[in-house]
Amino acid sequence: MFGKSSKIVVTGKKPNFGAKLVECRGRLGLLFICIMLIPMLLSGCGQFNKGFQTNPTYNEANDFFSQGRYMASLSKYQQILEKDPTSGDRALFEMGIIYAYPDNQQKDYQKALDCFQKLIRDYPGSGYKKDSKLMVFNINNVILKDKTIDTQQKHINILQQETTNRVNELAGLQKKIETLEQEIKNKNMEYSKIKLDLFIIQKGKADKILIEKKERRLSLFSKDKVVKTYKIALGGEPDGAKERQGDNKTPEGTYIIDSRNKNSRFHLSLHISYPNEKDKKRAKQLGVSPGGDIMIHGIKNEMSWVGDRHTEIDWTKGCIAVTDEEIEEINKLVPNGTAVEIRP
Repeated sequence: MFGKSSKIVVTGKKPNFGAKLVECRGRLGLLFICIMLIPMLLSGCGQFNKGFQTNPTYNEANDFFSQGRYMASLSKYQQILEKDPTSGDRALFEMGIIYAYPDNQQKDYQKALDCFQKLIRDYPGSGYKKDSKLMVFNINNVILKDKTIDTQQKHINILQQETTNRVNELAGLQKKIETLEQEIKNKNMEYSKIKLDLFIIQKGKADKILIEKKERRLSLFSKDKVVKTYKIALGGEPDGAKERQGDNKTPEGTYIIDSRNKNSRFHLSLHISYPNEKDKKRAKQLGVSPGGDIMIHGIKNEMSWVGDRHTEIDWTKGCIAVTDEEIEEINKLVPNGTAVEIRP
């Protein structure tokens, strides 16, 4: 069976003999086929009407067609063709129309061609010969169009599949890149840890902590050389020095690490000796409590999954926060008594 998407349809007033009323449309163009087929109907009406009422089988075939029972209609015409070969040209012509009819879900252009070509070959004097030739011409054009479009569609499908394959390849390459980037990050972390461990073995401990609030940075020093730096989060009101308890500010000034808590609510914490004498004096002048409990600590327990994203906001009550892994490193490097300078 040939392409189902093309439709050859005949339009015109339905003659009594049961010629099929159909629209001329499809890939050849509505106007072109209509113009070609209208003369066929007009020229055939007179001949088709002749003897229409004499053979009831034609009436049955036409009724089946009107009901949409196309295979039953074809079967009746086949009976006529076998029992009355003298009117076989008419039966063949009707069958050819039904085989090409667009609403026929089992339409078959090749079978339509066979009917029309048999009529032309076996009934050279038939009044249907001219119209059959026209139908052969039009159907062949439709078949050719179908083949061309099918070829183009196959080419489009191939291009679409190639595009999909390329997209999948690019997605795979992107995944590999991300995996490699993560491996490099992990290797850098391992290297940093090894470097830190070597420092501890060779140099001992850090002797100073520098906290730069504006840069959100904590640096460890040994003999005036930076050992390592960390990104930090500060108190919820980071600008300005701490003045009183509850102001959510991180202090500014010089302090020391004076104790540590391994059972902290924030994984592990190093206590800073705030308030110093200057802080106490300022608070006294203001008539307020200076507050206390300023720490360098990790992330709140059960929230370690946040990781370094915690630094996207200042979330502490005035403390300096790093990740859990980082506070463990700092804890190893910083003994009690280490100087802490906190700059604006």
